[in-house]
Amino acid sequence: MVGNTPGKTQATDDILVEEQLRPIIVKKVIVAGGEGHHGGAWKVAYADFVTAMMAFFLMLWLLGATTEEQRKGIADHFTPTLIKLREQSAGSNGMLGGSSITDADNYPNAAGQTGTRTITIPRDTVGGPREGAVNSTKVRRAEELKVRIDEKLKETRKLHRLARQVRVTKTERGVRIDLVDDADFSMFALGTTVLNPEARQLLELVSEVILEGNEQITIRGHTDALPWRAGISANNWSLSAGRAEATRQELLRHAIPQRRIRRIEGVAEREPLIADNPADPRNRRMSITLMPTS
Repeated sequence: MVGNTPGKTQATDDILVEEQLRPIIVKKVIVAGGEGHHGGAWKVAYADFVTAMMAFFLMLWLLGATTEEQRKGIADHFTPTLIKLREQSAGSNGMLGGSSITDADNYPNAAGQTGTRTITIPRDTVGGPREGAVNSTKVRRAEELKVRIDEKLKETRKLHRLARQVRVTKTERGVRIDLVDDADFSMFALGTTVLNPEARQLLELVSEVILEGNEQITIRGHTDALPWRAGISANNWSLSAGRAEATRQELLRHAIPQRRIRRIEGVAEREPLIADNPADPRNRRMSITLMPTS
């Protein structure tokens, strides 16, 4: 058995005392999450930003690479075609053609509007709540066209009797000239797109009047609701559109520039002039709307 050496024991005791007196240092290390520089949240935000910039520059390119007519065509493609709903909504036929500025419109929606915000009416509007506020420039233009057409009709004795077939109306979109059939006059041969001789003369007269302006022109064909004979494959949609096209060609023959024709439309019997009697011959008409370019 080996005995303990006095010097060695003393050294061992000194080491033990030193270890007991040495302070214990605890190092706390905090590991950050994934939201810092190496996280992925910024990538999503950056991707959204790049997508938005791409769409923005694509829009700028489209604006620079298309003509004015092409841009109007693109805008028309996304324009709502609910014509009847728009015309019957609060505020139609002018700035305020509805009964009140707070009336709900009749657009199809889940929660209907009550309309609580006020609006500003332009200074150059006329009319009251019943007829709707209409731009005074349109009023003057409608009156001017009516006078010019009446004067032209009086110059031609044969066409003077057709004065009752022509109606000039101011609308929200511009000035509309309606050429209306009745029991004694029809613009087209029955069930066809062939213009009658008097209708050609009437369109020539209208062309001379509207040639003086620079408005854009929309031509809309209307029919009555009389049924077609059995075995005939035609329908009022194609008939109304075909008559609108025949009217367009007649206007072009009388020097109306092609660039002024904005569109032609056929609405069949869906917008009757005499709503109580869809078969009334006055529902057959051609509507020529003059819309200001600015």
